[in-house]
Amino acid sequence: MDVKMEDSWKQVLGHEFSKPYFLQIVAHLKTEKASGAIIYPPGSLLFNAFNKTPFDKLKVVILGQDPYHGPGQAHGLSFSVTDGIPAPPSLGNIYKELNKDLGMAIPKTGNLTKWAEQGVLLLNAVLSVRANEPASHSKVGWMDFTDAVIRKISEEKKGIVFLLWGRFAQEKQVLIDETRHYVLKAAHPSPFSADKGFFGCRHFSKTNELLVKQGLSPIDWNPVVNPEN
Repeated sequence: MDVKMEDSWKQVLGHEFSKPYFLQIVAHLKTEKASGAIIYPPGSLLFNAFNKTPFDKLKVVILGQDPYHGPGQAHGLSFSVTDGIPAPPSLGNIYKELNKDLGMAIPKTGNLTKWAEQGVLLLNAVLSVRANEPASHSKVGWMDFTDAVIRKISEEKKGIVFLLWGRFAQEKQVLIDETRHYVLKAAHPSPFSADKGFFGCRHFSKTNELLVKQGLSPIDWNPVVNPEN
């Protein structure tokens, strides 16, 4: 299959694209579109996380669950929304923690592309959703694919910082070789759980400490492209 994905990821994941589960995903999406269903994100952005964060530039993984299901929100990066869309509640809480952890002003943008371009893979476990139907594509095969992604990162990279927020993300810990990588865990930033261990986790400063310890440049967590403007 000719999947439109950045080359370094294609080399690592290419064998997945011919597996039955992946062909089933493709068939399912085609069937839904043919029936008139609205799918988010748009097809061109399904693999945006991979295209913005090449495999050979990867430093950090932030695992989300499901794309946003409202119009104009999802663009293939976990927790991120397109320009002009207000930050959803979980992202708002991420910004509050960044403010407490690093003193960063709360950004007006909810677009985290700048993180992705610095090596932060913003990976949802499920890469598509029907409009206004959360988790509607959670059983079509995407988790087979994203589990394979996490395994490949674990096997072929070293020193990656995995941020696992909430029980769902933490279930993926078994896929990660912790003798080779760093795992930071906290409650999910959702309003239902942020005060149960997300606030105060200081994952952003801790991530940068782990990167600097390896001789890598830290992440500039301010998502604003030109903060001085």
